[in-house]
Amino acid sequence: MAPSEHPEAPGAAQEPARPPVIDLATFRQVDMRVAEIVAAEPVPGATRLLRLEVDLGTERRQLVAGIAPFYTPEQLVGRKIIVVANLAPARIRGVESQGMLLAAGGREPGAPLSLLTVDAAIPNGTRVE
Repeated sequence: MAPSEHPEAPGAAQEPARPPVIDLATFRQVDMRVAEIVAAEPVPGATRLLRLEVDLGTERRQLVAGIAPFYTPEQLVGRKIIVVANLAPARIRGVESQGMLLAAGGREPGAPLSLLTVDAAIPNGTRVE
C-alpha cells in the first residue's frame, strides 16, 4: 500500500475540508459592496450578536453579526466595511439581517477577529471586485 492509501488512524488530525472550486462567473454573482456602519447595538437576549445599520450609498440596511465578543457598538460606528449585499435575508434571533459583513479570524477560542475594511475615501456602495 502506498502511504496515501493508508486509512487514517483513529483520532489522527485531519486537514479541514476545502471549499469547492468555483469559476469566475460564479464568483461574479457575489455582490460585495463598501458600507459604512452608521449605528450599532446589541441584539436583546443575545450575547454574541450586534444589530448594525449600514449605509450602502443608495440605501440603508440592517445586518446581524456575531461580533459582540470582539467589538463594542461604539468601536464600529463610522467604520467602512465590506458587505455581501445580495445574500438572501435571514432572521436571526427575530431580527432580519439583510446581508453579511466580511471578517477574518475569530473561529477558534481566543482567536482575534478583524473586519475587512477600506479607506474612508472609498465611497459607500462601491463594488468590490
